Amino acid sequence: MPRRDLLRTATATATAVAGAAGVPALATLDTVTFARDAEEAGNAEDAGDAGAAAVTRTVSGRLPAGAPDYVYLPVEVPPGVREIAVSYSYDRPTVPAGTQGNACDIGIFDERGTELGGAGFRGWSGGARTEFAISAERATPGYLPGPVRPGTWHVVLGPYTVAPQGLAYEVKVTLRYGTARSGGPPKPVYPPQRARGRGRAWYRGDNHLHSVHSDGKRTPAEIAAAARAAGLDWITTTEHNTTSAHAAWEGLWGDDLLVLTGEEVTTRNGHLVALGTDPGVFIDWRYRARDGAFGRFARRIRRAGGLVVPAHPYGPCVGCNWKFGFEEADAVEVWNGPYTPDDEMAVAAWDAMLVASVRDGGRWLPAMGNSDAHREPQVVGLPQTVVLADDLSREALQAGLRTGRSWIAESSAVRLSFEVTGGRGRHAGIGERLEVGRDTPVTARLTVSGVPADCTATFVTDQGPLFTTPVRAGTIEWRTTPSYAAYVRAEVRRPAAEGGTPGVPGPMVAMTNPVFLGER
Repeated sequence: MPRRDLLRTATATATAVAGAAGVPALATLDTVTFARDAEEAGNAEDAGDAGAAAVTRTVSGRLPAGAPDYVYLPVEVPPGVREIAVSYSYDRPTVPAGTQGNACDIGIFDERGTELGGAGFRGWSGGARTEFAISAERATPGYLPGPVRPGTWHVVLGPYTVAPQGLAYEVKVTLRYGTARSGGPPKPVYPPQRARGRGRAWYRGDNHLHSVHSDGKRTPAEIAAAARAAGLDWITTTEHNTTSAHAAWEGLWGDDLLVLTGEEVTTRNGHLVALGTDPGVFIDWRYRARDGAFGRFARRIRRAGGLVVPAHPYGPCVGCNWKFGFEEADAVEVWNGPYTPDDEMAVAAWDAMLVASVRDGGRWLPAMGNSDAHREPQVVGLPQTVVLADDLSREALQAGLRTGRSWIAESSAVRLSFEVTGGRGRHAGIGERLEVGRDTPVTARLTVSGVPADCTATFVTDQGPLFTTPVRAGTIEWRTTPSYAAYVRAEVRRPAAEGGTPGVPGPMVAMTNPVFLGER
């Protein structure tokens, strides 16, 4: 539908900017103004009339199918406002089978504006909440406390999916006047970048987790307890499109648990884990692949000290499939939560990228796994990425992830070692290269414990699976040459389900990144 037709059918819509290179499509509704009430509310407060010191405006309208990704409601905030509160609702009409119904997210930007990647971001709750409030002293989880300064704020509606009948919405904006009760928000206390650790060792982490600060149900305290119970050494907080949880972990880290900060950048063309970004750094999400903006924000993640990790690239939810390509990625999440067919697709696609890297001599992309746990009974640490790092610090762990010195396990009960040896005592571990001649015999060795008795181990190469055997006590060995296998990696799986699709292997229990074979 042409943009002008969309705006003609959207109630109360005033202006629009069509999507161009680096500029996502948006629409702006008519401005909500409180200016005429400011003096009256202030006088009422001075007189002790607390009820009159809060003024509410209600805006309603309808967005058609094909609405822009983000619709902005300007709110003129006059001086003297202590708190801004917003609530919203929308209809959910019956739709035909196979047709998406209505789902609408919400967030807010302050008087500094809505520029992509700008400073105005003040919070996002997606569809997890129907109301929120921001003041200098506090804010609803998902939102950032701070002064409610005068100027034009913008409530942002994100019509995630719209039914054929359209999406009827109602937004209530309440301004509470008065003087802030304190000098402002408390200074945030962020987690340290390092924990005691065990020196150079294998460290277990879950780097995709959600709390009440986005659409999760666990508190940070509950997540920290679950991480310790799962035998994890480190976690990363990754809320959808907000950094509000970065300062929510005070007293929860310790010598036994490192907490890194990050964000799940949740776009309409896929989700991205910004892993280990500097505390308080916000990464914008309001773009699609066609906008040409992703590279800018991938670089922003790296400047903030983070890794770029596409999440669940074949996830079945709307907007979950990764469409930005992998040129900017530092790793890829191939296993997300309990192992499912979309994870199988991700592993197969990742393995194809490995083949392309050895064919073209380009860089390869390490694999990782995370739980993406939101609530009970989802298990923190299922799966977890086990990283070889010089110490338990952000810098060392990211170095291990970036170079692929890592493997993935369904739980901390799983123990694994994998290496390839050959050519006068040379050896290489996970993520490394065994530099020997093309015809030099090499031996891959896998030792695994803590897995179910009926599991099988498979050695996978650029030709595919070349050796499979039941997992038994002791070390599993397989011999090959670099001319026959450009790399070798290991998988441990449960049996395939009875009556399942022929040729589809069973669920993953553990898998490694590759060991590359041969001279460069």
